[in-house]
Amino acid sequence: MSDAVSLGATRSAYDAVAEEYAETFRETMRNNPFDRAMLTVFAELVQAGGSGRVADIGCGPGRVTALLHRLGLDVFGIDPVPGMLAIARRETPGVEFAEGALPELDLPDESLGGAVSRMSVIHLPPQELPAAFAEFHRVLAPGGYLYLEFFASLDDAELGWEFDHKVAPAWRLSVERIAALLRGAGLVEQARLVEAPPETGRSFETAVLIYRKPSSPVS
Repeated sequence: MSDAVSLGATRSAYDAVAEEYAETFRETMRNNPFDRAMLTVFAELVQAGGSGRVADIGCGPGRVTALLHRLGLDVFGIDPVPGMLAIARRETPGVEFAEGALPELDLPDESLGGAVSRMSVIHLPPQELPAAFAEFHRVLAPGGYLYLEFFASLDDAELGWEFDHKVAPAWRLSVERIAALLRGAGLVEQARLVEAPPETGRSFETAVLIYRKPSSPVS
């Protein structure tokens, strides 16, 4: 599947269910203390590093964007789905939302103090991930932080395994292989959390990785 076809399929699938999706997952952040804790850590790291603008890439209906705004970050949201952007603008009118998608972002080099990608890279075919991670490195300023969250596997035999996401094509990803790709993109690990599967629902882990772009190139 080509990059354009993959993005188009994801955009169309989410656009068709935008309102239903936003309502179904309205309480996700409230119900997940791990997400809230890691996003709070991320916000504090960005602020301690001198802040700078933060992009929530693949922001969906903007719930994480709104949380980061409440935590004091100068944040804006990016998403390829018009229906999701309409919900985000309606529910969080004081925050900017723009259309866009990985692996190519319409942002200047080194323009961000932080980038958040929460469950957006799972919709990229695995072969696109190196380009997406290079794009994170490009748009982050030296000292900037990346927050990456994805459905995960502790098996590193493959980079990704496709699964039934119900909405759009999606992959769960090897934590160690993703970490290696991020290192290869020139980013340095600061923290990771791997959350065990819940008692009901999906049967695999969720991973959160926080990485930093060094102030000088990694040797």
